[in-house]
Amino acid sequence: MPDLIKNFFKTKTSALTLNKCKNLLIVFLVLFACSQFILITPSEVSAESEIDKLRNEIDTRSNRLAEIEAEIAQFEAELKKVGAEKKTLQSAINQLELERKKVNSEISKTENLITSTDLEINKLILEISKTEKDIEGTEAAIGSIIRAEYRAEEDSLIEILLRHDKLSEFWSTFEARENVRDTMAGKVSELDTFRSILVEKREENESKRNRLSSLKNQYSSQNQVLENNRNEQAELLAVTKNEERNYQQLLASKEEARDQIEREMRDFESKLQFILDPNTIPAPGTAVFEWPLANVIITQLFGGTEFAARNSSVYGGRAYHPGIDMGAPRGTAIMAPLTGVVRATGNTDAVPGCYSWGMWTLIDHANGLSTLYAHQSSIAVTAGQKVTTGQVIGYVGNTGYSTGPHLHFTVYAKKGVTVRKFNEIKTVTSCGPASTPVAATDAYLDPMLYLPAR
Repeated sequence: MPDLIKNFFKTKTSALTLNKCKNLLIVFLVLFACSQFILITPSEVSAESEIDKLRNEIDTRSNRLAEIEAEIAQFEAELKKVGAEKKTLQSAINQLELERKKVNSEISKTENLITSTDLEINKLILEISKTEKDIEGTEAAIGSIIRAEYRAEEDSLIEILLRHDKLSEFWSTFEARENVRDTMAGKVSELDTFRSILVEKREENESKRNRLSSLKNQYSSQNQVLENNRNEQAELLAVTKNEERNYQQLLASKEEARDQIEREMRDFESKLQFILDPNTIPAPGTAVFEWPLANVIITQLFGGTEFAARNSSVYGGRAYHPGIDMGAPRGTAIMAPLTGVVRATGNTDAVPGCYSWGMWTLIDHANGLSTLYAHQSSIAVTAGQKVTTGQVIGYVGNTGYSTGPHLHFTVYAKKGVTVRKFNEIKTVTSCGPASTPVAATDAYLDPMLYLPAR
């Protein structure tokens, strides 16, 4: 830098006076100072290289995710075929094995998403650091310009004009100072841009960290689904001793126990007093909910369905099914159809002989409605937790009085549903300590009235 200045003076001082050089030197120094912040340092090259490396790794993960998605789709297609077969011990075992493979693929997908998200966070950290350095450099350049401009302002335009022998020399100096001011304006604009980028990067980083936390919870829940699948298969083989006759007897006894609990439940609920005020809930036909499953296959509707008509004794003498059933493989993610707060969760299977909802979740919504999700394989939320629309709250299973994996989805008028112990409801079976949502008959609402058209 000193040699550069000396050469500048050697070539120029013969034609210009020292005073004439003063302003040009200031301009020269300012432009040189600004240029220093444009030069790319080795550390910046390294950061750019690391960012490119992470970007390539993220792309590789994305390609692997596409392959896993194809595997999952293939397992789902095979599960549809198995699900359509007659219920036999072998078909039940085949279904469990296929579902285990599907869940393993979904766990692999989650692992890849966790790694990808972690890579994206690392990339954002590097980008944030680089942007912060860009801001520091730009602020330093602006400071240099301001200091140089302040020194130059000590001479008025008249004084500068009088010091020049030729008008053309004055205009050259004047234009150079205007260029410095333009550079200043550009640096200020650049600084604003960098600061906006920094805010965006930090917000994106926070969002990615929240997603990473959610994925880790999902990973834990999926592994629980896998464990439950293994336990269910082992229990099935132990109880049936691999005999078809024993399997059919198991199904029959499960259905009988289910029917008994259903009868007592309906008899108890029919005696509860509740008058529904239609002004406290959304108007029927208003789609206030999203579907709780990504792929919806309804296996039983609400109310006087064909199944309910054939089994009216199950519903206390009324041909009435208090919700809708959606068929899906074990481990299928259940999503909150609307923002709400988890009122309670439970597991009736924790009490031997209580063939009821199995793993269930009850969510209250701000619009006067509550929703129930039953027969889950794993619950991903806790009582008191706020959930948002689309958030994973659990996974489809075959717990409780289910004879095949599906989601039972009930909609209540919120004021009409409470959580009770079974010993308040029934006297015949022995699962009193288990808890369950209970509602007066008039508090049950047809979910189809509040879901989007299919």
